[in-house]
Amino acid sequence: MKKFRNTIFIALSFFALAACQKKEASEDVSNPNIIIIYLDDLGYGDVSAYGATEISTPHMDRMARDGVRFTNAYATSATCTPSRYALLTGVYPWRNQDAKILPGTAPLVISTEQMTLPKMLKTKGYQTAIVGKWHLGLGDGNVNWNEHISPGPNEVGFDYAYIMAATQDRVPTVYIRDGHVEGLEADDPILVDYQNNFEGEPTGKENPELLKMMWHHGHNNSIINGIPRIGFMKGGEKAKWVDEDMADVFLIDAQNYIRQKSKSEKPFFLYYALQQPHVPRTPHPRFVGTSGMGPRGDVIIEADWCVGELLKTLEEEGILENTLIIFSSDNGPVLNDGYYDDAVEKLGDHKPWGPLRGGKYSLFEAGTRVPFMTYWKGTVQPSVSDALISQIDLLSSFASMLNSDIRTDDSMDMLEVLLGKSNVGREELIIEATSRTAFRSGDFIMIPPYKGPAVNTMVNIELGNDNNYQLYNLKDDIGQRNNLADTEPELLAELIARFEALRGAEYGKIEQLELK
Repeated sequence: MKKFRNTIFIALSFFALAACQKKEASEDVSNPNIIIIYLDDLGYGDVSAYGATEISTPHMDRMARDGVRFTNAYATSATCTPSRYALLTGVYPWRNQDAKILPGTAPLVISTEQMTLPKMLKTKGYQTAIVGKWHLGLGDGNVNWNEHISPGPNEVGFDYAYIMAATQDRVPTVYIRDGHVEGLEADDPILVDYQNNFEGEPTGKENPELLKMMWHHGHNNSIINGIPRIGFMKGGEKAKWVDEDMADVFLIDAQNYIRQKSKSEKPFFLYYALQQPHVPRTPHPRFVGTSGMGPRGDVIIEADWCVGELLKTLEEEGILENTLIIFSSDNGPVLNDGYYDDAVEKLGDHKPWGPLRGGKYSLFEAGTRVPFMTYWKGTVQPSVSDALISQIDLLSSFASMLNSDIRTDDSMDMLEVLLGKSNVGREELIIEATSRTAFRSGDFIMIPPYKGPAVNTMVNIELGNDNNYQLYNLKDDIGQRNNLADTEPELLAELIARFEALRGAEYGKIEQLELK
């Protein structure tokens, strides 16, 4: 009898353990797949769901219509590297002095010991991947592009990485898969230098007859595919990308990743970082002329198509209803950002900045207020939210969704806001543009005095610099035309004190800072 009871006990224990393991597996499956679709230099007014009338973005509009469309959402910075740093770390980029626009040879700016969004998700059983633009540095600053490149995305939490190192206009112009340059031949090694050209190599400045796209400023070094770049490169001919194929290359890789992981019992996180509409704007021939606004408009149409194809893949795999999608951009728009490509001449009535002032590089709203949507078919109900939210909040919000205790001081739990269940967002936020910072509090934004030009004449964008404090009520004056600094001295003083307390003691004499 005793032996029988022991046998029953062992059997029940076995079934209980199996049930527990099955429950844990089902809980993993119940956690949604997460995709961040991140565009490059897409402005608040570049999406028809945000008021664009001269360009049509039906697939982006679908997520805005059927999900939560945010009108008060921000990238942390008006330039790419710092925004991407904050997105992945949940930490303000101004806390890291190296989190600035990086050359293609810069070392990794995220510490391998640092908590990141993909690392947090991995603690909850997620498979993680990045496909697209990286621009957060690689290696230790002395990369040998002909060997395994490390540290990089794989060392900060991504199981899989298929990237370009920096930007489309910077060398090296090659794809990197899990630390290895794709298509590299041993007898044609890659050399990269951002200071000196290699003997005998043509440049955009000295050999304009070789160009199919003319440079306007800053893009006159090595020529690849008829396009002059920032920096010098030699070798790696078979590994070099074809610019017009880039959107397809990254899309196909993202689709293949989704198809592969859709068959897994574990959820996945995909950071899909598109290159559009950053320069050089090189639409595939299928999209040339589709916008009537030249290459910049055409690549936005192309990017919208990529979004639609990605959604179609999720539907075909039967996982759209179990996938939370975040759509946004790293910073605001810019027209002429280094090449003559008719972005200015063919703009017409289109306003990439929408009702906002400024653009990329600017402390005014168009620099950091960006399109931002959350889409989760069947779970997130359609709505429009004016809650104040930042991309920096994704880490803590996703952690909350997954019952993780991981948080950062700068990232706030905005899960209920992201899911459209609450309209109570942040009370305050610090935004950044090329080493300058400003303070959003409630409906108001305070911009400290900064020396330097009021307008970047190269790109024709107001930077937000002024010798005096600026204070705007964004609820009543979204275009930032009525400076309230003189008429609201008590409020100004309150915001200055709070800003300096958050920004740190070293930022006390903010009126003495100069634009770098």
